[in-house]
Amino acid sequence: MHIAFFLLLGASLSRYLLRHPWEPRSPWIIGLSAALAVLYVLGPAFAQRARRATPRRLFWLAGVVAVWMVLVVLAPSFAWCAVPLFYTGMRTLPPRAAIVLVALLTLFVVAAQLRLAHGGFDPNLVIAPPAVAAVATAVFVHAERLAARQRALIDDLIRTRRELAATERREGTLAERQRLAMEIHDTLAQGLSSQRMLLQAADRTWEGDPATARRHVRTAASIAEHNLAEARRFVHDLAPADLAEGGSLEEALRTVALRESAGFRVDGTAAPLPERVQSALLRIAQGALANVREHAGATAAAVTLTYLDDQVVLDVADDGRGFEPAATAPAGVRGHGLPAIRARVQQLGGTLTIESSPGEGTVLSAAIPLSLET
Repeated sequence: MHIAFFLLLGASLSRYLLRHPWEPRSPWIIGLSAALAVLYVLGPAFAQRARRATPRRLFWLAGVVAVWMVLVVLAPSFAWCAVPLFYTGMRTLPPRAAIVLVALLTLFVVAAQLRLAHGGFDPNLVIAPPAVAAVATAVFVHAERLAARQRALIDDLIRTRRELAATERREGTLAERQRLAMEIHDTLAQGLSSQRMLLQAADRTWEGDPATARRHVRTAASIAEHNLAEARRFVHDLAPADLAEGGSLEEALRTVALRESAGFRVDGTAAPLPERVQSALLRIAQGALANVREHAGATAAAVTLTYLDDQVVLDVADDGRGFEPAATAPAGVRGHGLPAIRARVQQLGGTLTIESSPGEGTVLSAAIPLSLET
């Protein structure tokens, strides 16, 4: 639209100079044309950033329209510059004021066209300018409505993205809290529970069997040392201390099983596993063996890691008192172990199977797909 204005202004000035010999008003027309061009160029400096009327922009628009009207009076061919001025006025003024300005500019255009007709009446000169003004106004109004809808849509999208981001942050926070709760339960809480049981056993046998009591104390100290390593690693990067020491998953599971006086066996050909899978399997073994120690009353337990073609399976079996897997834990009974194990397995896309019945022991089996992407 800016380019069109300067092209029309230049064409109008050229037409006047070509069709009229030099006359007293020629310097005025050339000077006013230059002034109109300069005013139009100064438009961005007069609140181009503000889409609606401001005192400075109204003053600028009044100056442009006034200079153009004087030019049209002196040389009717400058009426062609009206169309760009239509859009300038509609972008600057409120809707009603803009319509009044467009009507005023249209009247000047009609008068200029009639003057150019040299007295002959031509219906097109009366009908065409209002039709052009109407089309220009309709196009501008339609474009403004589309722009308003687009801005509203963009605002809705931005608001939706912010809400989605906030929801994802909340979900991520909840997931991280759940993960931290499982990590603490499977490491520090289980270790503290073991230490308490060992120290209580040492206190009961301190007088009658000092050797056994000292053995319990040494075992509790060993567990405390391991828990300290877990806590340090937990703060550092939340990786299991047994894995962080550089050993393989099999070595870490063997260490955990030995600590809990359980057997350990590996079946199948070992395959490389993602770190999160190794960490989860080790935590599952720790949680399951802690449940065996605290609740099963078992005399023997065994951990088996099996590599199959499409999955890795961790089995923890004991010959304890067993329970009914479908039964709900009684109110007030602590039961974070199995829910934590189940959550870990589900996060890795695996399946958890528990086979148990009262008096028949328990077999816990966690199967993780080997095709899991990190």
